Amino acid sequence: MSILLLACVLLPLMGFLLIFFSPDNEHRIAAISLWMTRLKGVAVLGLLAAWAAQGFANFEYQWLVLYQHDDYQFPLLFFLDRVGAAYLFVVWAVFSAIVKYCRVYLHREAGYKRFFQAIFGFAFGLNLIVLSGSIDMLFAGWEIVGISSFLLIAFYRHRPQPVRNALRAYTIYRFCDVGLLVGTWMSHLLFHESQRFSQLLTMFDPNNIPPAGYASLSILSWLIILAASGKSAQFPFSFWLPRAMEGPTPSSAIFYGALSIHLGVFLLLRTMPIWSYHYLPRLIVLSIGVLTVFVATLAEKTQSNIKGQVAYASIAQVGIMFVELALGLEGLVLLHFMGNAFLRCYQLLVSPSIVAHLLRVEGNVDSQFYIKNEDKLTFLPTSIRDSLPDVLQNTLYVFALQEGQLELLVKKVLWEPLKNVGRQLNGVSLWIKLLAGLALLLIIAIAASGVSSVARIYLSMPISLAMAVVSLSAFSNKHSPFQVWHSVALSSILAGVAVWLMVPSAWPDVALFFSGIIPSWALGILALSMLLRHYNFADEPFVFRAFAETRPGWSLMLFLSFLGLVGFPITPAFLGEDLLLSHASSQHPWFAAPITVSFVINGIAIARVYLRLCMGRPVELRGAV
Repeated sequence: MSILLLACVLLPLMGFLLIFFSPDNEHRIAAISLWMTRLKGVAVLGLLAAWAAQGFANFEYQWLVLYQHDDYQFPLLFFLDRVGAAYLFVVWAVFSAIVKYCRVYLHREAGYKRFFQAIFGFAFGLNLIVLSGSIDMLFAGWEIVGISSFLLIAFYRHRPQPVRNALRAYTIYRFCDVGLLVGTWMSHLLFHESQRFSQLLTMFDPNNIPPAGYASLSILSWLIILAASGKSAQFPFSFWLPRAMEGPTPSSAIFYGALSIHLGVFLLLRTMPIWSYHYLPRLIVLSIGVLTVFVATLAEKTQSNIKGQVAYASIAQVGIMFVELALGLEGLVLLHFMGNAFLRCYQLLVSPSIVAHLLRVEGNVDSQFYIKNEDKLTFLPTSIRDSLPDVLQNTLYVFALQEGQLELLVKKVLWEPLKNVGRQLNGVSLWIKLLAGLALLLIIAIAASGVSSVARIYLSMPISLAMAVVSLSAFSNKHSPFQVWHSVALSSILAGVAVWLMVPSAWPDVALFFSGIIPSWALGILALSMLLRHYNFADEPFVFRAFAETRPGWSLMLFLSFLGLVGFPITPAFLGEDLLLSHASSQHPWFAAPITVSFVINGIAIARVYLRLCMGRPVELRGAV
């Protein structure tokens, strides 16, 4: 079983690499995609058959230990149970259908190769999530799925709206990563070496002593619910999913109709022993589900396009799944997930054909033709059909048309305060910034001279404050990519220095973190210098420059450095983030919050820079339109 399990995880990665290194030839890319999908099907069906032959018992497999230092270790751990088996089968079935569909649907599309790369990257991340044996492994797959989604929403990069919507969706992803990232270090703090999913059930057995107090478990539960709500577009984050439909129809089907939108449900299923241990988190999940169903059902009625309608219909169904989870109906949730995933995938794949057919019908009949049948309720009395007052009907219509003003609410509560603070910081004179930098260097020198441990802790506080200040400055800076890149790198370095001051023995792990951050920063500065050597970015800061088409090599270098700086699992910075949080939380848990928020804000800031530089229509084409 272990070989089949590894094949399920690694075959999509192999397909991604084969497509990446193959020439831009549709026939070859289509052939690679088809055979990789068939091999994956053999692996999935073989794994499920072997699992059934063993009596459907939970199966855990540790491949190897990726990193180990003192009491910390990061094992490549996999786990299969009935939840993972249901998701794994649906992932394979939907992914196979999408690949077969796209081989023809995207014929002669300029981004044919780019699309299949993103799809296989998404499949790899999704399999990593579904078969993960610990929350650390799940977070790695979570990041891969997020960046794949980001790239596919902005697939039609010549148009500004898909690019803006990609940043909007990525912003929500990064914010909700706070829940999963902080939840990861809290699991280390509370459960120590027992944060494996296979051990959660026994840890929360009624006959055993709870592994943590009520307050700690409540905070961890709220963090998990936050991450699940953002990923599954639940209240108050429902607005981003219809906008994510700007990508190709097949990616909308596999991401936001069938698979990605159900990852929040999967996270809640995996961590159900934690958040269902007390009634308050259950009530929160129930409330989120009910509010989502209400808002999404109303908003779906006023959508002007079929993809938006399907998106809100899927959001409402996931809201019902949240209600079912709160009531403890795990088996029903799995059946509901499978039915909804296949239905929404089918609806989105056939929607272009249905729209084209109805337009042809409309052109061949009288002008009064209307797609929806309005006669089905005519048998009811008028008093029942129009029971709501006109004022209330109009109010609900405007509420649905504006999608409950959820986007404005999130913007005002989350992003505007951060931007306002960042603008104030960017307005500070250069002399004050230089003096602050000298003061930080003096503090670090004093701490390194051998002062007491208590003094080092107090000296780390202004450094952690400077880390947050630098991150906010990068978040609000839209006129200088170089300053943003420098600020993000400096913020990460200050985070490492602050952890080193609090825990001097953590210097090997801090060095590991720096080994991912510093090369990524240097590569990014080199790429920016080459891309902008003939441009003054400040003259037109809000123009998309389309370097991904005019200078693809350097754009790829910029993208890789972007991934390195955000802690994507391709550099040691990914492990370093977890290590920094683990060390900080073991001594002073208060420090985990600012360092996590800084990592999240940094990711949003450099994602904006990448989109502005690499997306859009080439200048020579833009001027001719």
